[in-house]
Order: sequence, then structure tokens, then C-alpha cells
Amino acid sequence: MGPLFGTVLAHWMDGVWTRLGRPDGFTVVEAGAGRGTLARSVLAAAPDCLAAGRYLAVERSGALRAGHPDGVESLADLPAGPLTGVVVANELLDNLAFRLLAADGGAWHEVRVGLDGQAFAEVVGEPVDVADLPDPVGGARVPLQDEAVAWVERALGLLERGALLLFDYASTTSDLAARPWDGWLRTYRGHERGGHPLDAPGTQDVTVEVALDLLPGDPAVVTQAAFLRVHGVDDLVDEGRRMWQGGAATGDLAALWARSRISEAEALLDESGLGAFFALEWPVAPAAF
Repeated sequence: MGPLFGTVLAHWMDGVWTRLGRPDGFTVVEAGAGRGTLARSVLAAAPDCLAAGRYLAVERSGALRAGHPDGVESLADLPAGPLTGVVVANELLDNLAFRLLAADGGAWHEVRVGLDGQAFAEVVGEPVDVADLPDPVGGARVPLQDEAVAWVERALGLLERGALLLFDYASTTSDLAARPWDGWLRTYRGHERGGHPLDAPGTQDVTVEVALDLLPGDPAVVTQAAFLRVHGVDDLVDEGRRMWQGGAATGDLAALWARSRISEAEALLDESGLGAFFALEWPVAPAAF
């Protein structure tokens, strides 16, 4: 979410804008904008597409919207379409509500929440009939991400021409079924892993890996590291390295900023961390590309 990430996204936005013929009124919609950290980074990079365009920062929380930077339009929900431009979201789908299915007796059952005395507990419901799921091998679990599917469909419906770009940790339903469920259904409290999803309700975030095969359309899927490299991160890092080497001895502020670009790249491209996230891109009206 730092300056380097925002600069690479600005390059990508300009690429989409150029392929569309550089239209006026190009709109960037960032969903889940938080306090506007990414918006600040993109605006600081001054993409050409925004010279005659606009940046819409979508954030449910009024308190967070109050911190959005000048130069963006703050919204509590996605705007009405149709738009020419891009919709971008970073780690949004994994935070949307999902259903949980468990394999038992040769069928998939929905796992619900009930009460065991004064505590919440899992209750396995009746069998469900859902298409395109892996075989229900005993003990397996999978997420059913209706909200994520609906959100992607809605975001795509906004766009007349342009692209939808999402960053998230993701897998496939078959892979999730074969793995321990507490490895892909994660909780976090205070930026550290939390406990069982039903422990201490309201005190921890619940997230889930995105099942790519259940999402609509046919997005291009690459790792975050590969996406950043395609859109110029290595050139930006090389530029930062030259600036650092040239100004480090004098304590030049520009050189210190360039050094931070190198550190940010190391985190973003780390294949054992953020670099292993996926970038999912849906072009809209592909003929325009």
C-alpha cells in the first residue's frame, strides 16, 4: 500500500487508459479504500489518466472516509454505472461473508452456528446441493463465497469499458478441500493470528482464501510479484537504487525516499509473503483493447 505499489498501479491505470484511446472522464474506483493510503500513493504518482478523470474512494466507515485525501471523491458504496475506467480493490474479497461446507456421509453439509450453553458452537446442517464442488471426502471443508461472487458481478456491471483488478490471497476449491481448513480460514487480532472463528465474537477479523474457480468470468490470474514486474516495478527499483547510491553520503531526502522504495519492493515481491498474493484482472469490452 506504499508509494511504490501506488506508482505501479498508476502505470497500470495509464496502460488501460491508453488502450481505450485515452478517453476523457476516465474513472478510477477503489473499493475498500480505508483511510486513503493507496489513493494518496496513486495520486502522488500523477497518472495521466486522472488529468481529465476522477478518483472515487469507496469506504463503508464514515470515520475512515473522513481521512481521505484531497483530490478524491469519497463514497460509502460503489457508484452507479456505466463507467469508463477501472475498479481496483486490495484484499477485499477475503473479508466478505461466506458460507462454510463440511463433507460428511458422502455429501456436503452447511456448517451453521448454534449455542452450546452460553457459547457459540458449530452445528452441521442438512445436505446442500451445490454444483461444481469437489467430491465430499470425509473431513474436508470448503468455503462457499456467494458474497464475493455477487460483488465481482456488481463491479463488472459498473464498467462499460475498462478493467477490474483485485489483489488477494487465493486458491481453488479443490485445493482448499485437500488442505486443513484452519490454514485457509484465518482469524486475526492485533495483526496476529487469532483463534477459532467462534472464539470471542467481535474481537477478531475472520478472513478466507478466495476460491478462484467460483468467481464469474475468466480473469487473468498471476502472482502479485509477476503483475508488479510486468508493470514496471523493476525499473522503478533500479531508479531508486541509483538515487540512493548517488545521494546516500549527503543524507539527501530524495535518496532516503529512494531507499524506502527498495525496501518496499523487497516486501512486495517476496514469494513467501506478499509476492505470492494473486492479481486478478478482468478486461471489460475486450474488443476495445
